[in-house]
Amino acid sequence: MSITYPADIAAIQQVLPHRPPFVWVSRILECDPGKSVVAELDISPDLPLLQGHFPEHPVFPGVLIMEALAQAASFCLLVGSEDEGTLGFFAGIDNAKFRNQVRPGDTLTLKANIVKASRRFCVAETEASVGDTVCATATQKYMLAPGSSLTQD
Repeated sequence: MSITYPADIAAIQQVLPHRPPFVWVSRILECDPGKSVVAELDISPDLPLLQGHFPEHPVFPGVLIMEALAQAASFCLLVGSEDEGTLGFFAGIDNAKFRNQVRPGDTLTLKANIVKASRRFCVAETEASVGDTVCATATQKYMLAPGSSLTQD
């Protein structure tokens, strides 16, 4: 598959198994497959979850920032992979720091640098920011598994 950058949601869905309402990457700006990625997530004021988190002061949840970072990193790992259908699962999140809030209308920049990777395991240094303001950082670990092996008879 040939993907040019910036890549839109259609290209992202060719690589990632995630589907609405759980796709947390709006576009991929640049990607060096297996090494690094820069992506963006538009935080729509219309997201239903913002109505309850928190009604008078809506904030995009930190756990979803971590998920968005993982999806961007997974794109980097899976684009061009010969292992079509591979799924990435969290194996750990180390040293997570939440430094600034992400608000409705923000565009969250997602960066991941793959520091260790094999066919079954990966470690990425990740950072989420709005403009020049860092909002979250973490070392994320993922287990990679073929999607077809996860189905039950």
